[in-house]
Amino acid sequence: MVEMSEAANILNNATPRSLVILDEVGRGTSTFDGVALAWAVTEHLASRLGCRTLFATHYHELTELADVLEGVANFNVAVREWQDQVVFLHKILQGGTDKSYGVHVARLAGVPREVVERARQILSGLESAHLDADGRPRIAPAEPGPHVRQVQLTLFEGEGSALADQLRRLDLDAMTPIEALNKLRELRDNL
Repeated sequence: MVEMSEAANILNNATPRSLVILDEVGRGTSTFDGVALAWAVTEHLASRLGCRTLFATHYHELTELADVLEGVANFNVAVREWQDQVVFLHKILQGGTDKSYGVHVARLAGVPREVVERARQILSGLESAHLDADGRPRIAPAEPGPHVRQVQLTLFEGEGSALADQLRRLDLDAMTPIEALNKLRELRDNL
């Protein structure tokens, strides 16, 4: 709420002569909400207000705005990877970046090694883009321990992928309610 109140104040009071500096708009909400809010705020600042703006974000999707909004450009901090380490070069380059270094920064900040390693495991699972039945990325289960719950497998994994294919091919708009119910019963019986 504090962040959104500050953003509202900026959007309601900035003029074309303003210099606006924003850092991670949308970070306090879900990823999709955050991207949507950051995108809309950027559009408003560039298209409606036309003020000079520095906008720091980790949402890679926002780099597309440079292609669709006049006067928007992407810049990134130069980084070199070396032996599973990152070195920040203290240099700003034009263009977006296709990679984040949050896990590396966590390590540099002193986050415990086991937490950083677990974050790498989770990141690997998220980057492989495996989605569960609700469209959320599946996270690999943590090593068993006293405070770790096992992750439930998704419905559409392994043999269930054939079921998912059948469901995707259904033309629900062309089916009557009874036909849909009968098809659902048939799919259930085949499980």
